[in-house]
Amino acid sequence: MSNQPYQSYFICTSPRSGSTMLCELLAGAKVAGKPDSHFHEPSIDAWLDYYDLEAADFATRRDMLNGIFRAAKMLGKGQSDICGVRLQRGSFAFFMEQLKFLYSDCASDVERIEAAFGPTLFIFLSRKDKLDQAISYIRAEQTGLWHRRADGSDLERLEPQRDDGYDPDAIRSQVAEFTAFDASWRSWFEEQSVSPLEVSYEDLSSAPQKQLARILDTLGVDGSIAHDIPTPTAKLADGINRLWRDRFELDSK
Repeated sequence: MSNQPYQSYFICTSPRSGSTMLCELLAGAKVAGKPDSHFHEPSIDAWLDYYDLEAADFATRRDMLNGIFRAAKMLGKGQSDICGVRLQRGSFAFFMEQLKFLYSDCASDVERIEAAFGPTLFIFLSRKDKLDQAISYIRAEQTGLWHRRADGSDLERLEPQRDDGYDPDAIRSQVAEFTAFDASWRSWFEEQSVSPLEVSYEDLSSAPQKQLARILDTLGVDGSIAHDIPTPTAKLADGINRLWRDRFELDSK
């Protein structure tokens, strides 16, 4: 571990920014954990279910939270010594509330995170094109198809959550939300004096192995193995995405 400066890394992101591709790439490397959205829902009950834990098995809230975070670290390490975690901005405040309860003596959020997860690299994964991000999100909600493997098979398909069709108000609202998420992350990094490793969706999608190598090198493991890791996911954007974008831009003039 002497040449590994970090025991964990947090992918700080928002939906439809390429985080599933990045998590799959990192897991495929087998030297940098198995990152996932361990704390996606702002709910202790959901966290317990995720790790197959029972509240009745813990005497106190503190014991229960410690048990959850132990389980998260074990799962997040996969076959390696480094724990990977994906954090969506929407559930971040609840996550930090639990760490603040456990580590009330710590002076900052970063100190609390590192008290639980060890020295941590923060990766800021964002998508520059917020309009494409918003359209991608809405179409995923409408179709239920969130991710597809590189071979074209479904990686994640859920029940559709809204009626299918172009909705400029929904697109506009989603653009504003994703813009606010990025601003909140940047504000938090500044408040915490964190200089994150920045990765854009655009760079990740155009050169996934190159971005994976950057992250592995920063984590202190062999980045050269990234070139042997196949791209795990396929883009979902199609002609409908393009039509919606063109129509929205025309409507917004």
